[in-house]
Amino acid sequence: MVRNMLLFAGSSHPQLVEAICNHLGIPPANVELSKFSVGETRVEIGESVRGKDVYIVQTACSRPPSANYKGATTLNDGLMELLITISACKTASAKRVTAVLPLFPYSRQSDLPYNKVGAPLARMPAKTDEKGSGKYTFESRPPTPGGGSRYRDEKLEKQLNGLKLNGDLHLPSRKNTLESNTSDTSPPVANGAPTSSPSPVANHSNTGRESSTAHPPDFKPQRGYKQWVAQAGTLVADLLTCAGTDHVITMDLHDAQYQGFFDIPVDNLYGRHLLRRYITHQILPQHGGVDDCVIVSPDAGGAKRATSIADSLGMEFALIHKERRKKDVPSSAAPESGNSALLLVGNVKGKVCIMVDDLADTSNTITRAAKLLKRTGASKVFALVTHGVLSGDGVERIFHSGLDKVVVTNTVPQDEHVRQMKELAEKWGRPEDENKLEVLEVGGVFAEAIRRVHHGESISTLFQYD
Repeated sequence: MVRNMLLFAGSSHPQLVEAICNHLGIPPANVELSKFSVGETRVEIGESVRGKDVYIVQTACSRPPSANYKGATTLNDGLMELLITISACKTASAKRVTAVLPLFPYSRQSDLPYNKVGAPLARMPAKTDEKGSGKYTFESRPPTPGGGSRYRDEKLEKQLNGLKLNGDLHLPSRKNTLESNTSDTSPPVANGAPTSSPSPVANHSNTGRESSTAHPPDFKPQRGYKQWVAQAGTLVADLLTCAGTDHVITMDLHDAQYQGFFDIPVDNLYGRHLLRRYITHQILPQHGGVDDCVIVSPDAGGAKRATSIADSLGMEFALIHKERRKKDVPSSAAPESGNSALLLVGNVKGKVCIMVDDLADTSNTITRAAKLLKRTGASKVFALVTHGVLSGDGVERIFHSGLDKVVVTNTVPQDEHVRQMKELAEKWGRPEDENKLEVLEVGGVFAEAIRRVHHGESISTLFQYD
C-alpha cells in the first residue's frame, strides 16, 4: 500500500491502469471523463488531490466508439484529455503531477531543421508581353544586384569609371555643390536648340527598367529540403509543461533526442529487457540456442537497439538496409515496391531470425523484412516489437506474411488485435496461426517505476535485463 499517491486512469488504456494498480495495491482514483455534444472534452476530478503525488496514465492510441463509452476516441482527443486532467490536478493544489505515457504521442515527428537556402519558388512570374517581362510576386525571388551578377548596371558603371582618376574617386566639394544649386541649371544651347546631356539618374532608371525584364534563375531546393515542417516535438513538450506536468514517464521513445525538448525530468524506460527475457526463455531453448539464431534489425534506425540485445546474449547480428535508387540505376538489393529495395547485411541461411523493433504501425517494415529473410534462407522469423499499434490492416498483413510469430507489449490495447487474429485464423482455416500474435505485460514495469519515483529511489534497476 502506497500512501499520499493517486493514480488517475485516462480513457485510452483502462486495462493497463488496472494492472498497475494491482501491483501497487491501490485503487484507481475517481475521475469522470466525458464529452459535450459539440465534442469538447470534460474532466471532473472526483476526490481531493491537495498535497498528493498524482500520476495520470494515458497512452497514444485510438479507441473505437461504442454506446457505453463517452471518452476520447482518437489520439488527439486523448492528448487533450490528458492536458485538461493535468491542469485540473495542478489547479487543485496537487503536490506533483506525473504524466505516465507508455507510448508517447507524436514521438515519430521529431523536429527537422530548415534548409538555410530559403523556401523554393512555387512558380515563375507570368509573362505579360512578347519580351517576357512580368511582375514579381511573393512566390518569386527578385534579382539582387552585386559583384559578379549578370543584373549589374553596365551603363552606370561606365559613368562611375569616368569620374575616377588614378584610382581615386573625385566628388564635388561642398562649395561647388552650393554654387551649383544657385547657378543656372538650364542645358547649354547650340544653334538655338537645347542639347541633351546624359543624366546618370535618368540612365540608371532606364537601365533599371531594362534589367527588370531579365528573369531570375530557377530556384532548385537542395536535397533533403523540407517545406513547412511543423515542430511537433517541441510543441507537445511545451503543452505538457505548460499544463503543469512535473515529471514524464514513458517507454522506448522513437527518437531518443525527444527528451531534450523538455525542461522537466523524463524517464525513458526500455522495453528491450522484456524482449530479451522472452528470447532467453521462449525462443532460444526451443530453437537450438544462440548458435542457430540471429538478431536482425529491420531498418538502420534500430541497429543500436538490436546490437545491444545481440551483444548481451552473445548472438550474431544482421541488418536490413533500405536502398533507394532510380529505376535505371542497377542495385544489388532485392527489388521491392516503388523505387526502394531491401539489402540484407549478414548471413541468415538456415537460422532462426529474431527481428527487434520499437514500433509497428502498419506492419509494412517487418512484413517486408520477413519476406526478404525467408527468401534468403531463414528457417523461421520472429518479430519482437515494443509498441504494437497495428493500425489499419496491420493485423491482416501480419497474418498473411512470412512471420511465424509477432510478440508485442501492451503499451497500447491489444485485445482487439488478438481478436482479429483469431477471426482471420478461423476464416482461412489455419488454427495454427490463432496465437500468431502474443502480448507481453508491461504493467509491472510501470508500477515499479511509479513506486520508485514516489519514494525517491533509483530506477536504474529497471534497465537491467535479469
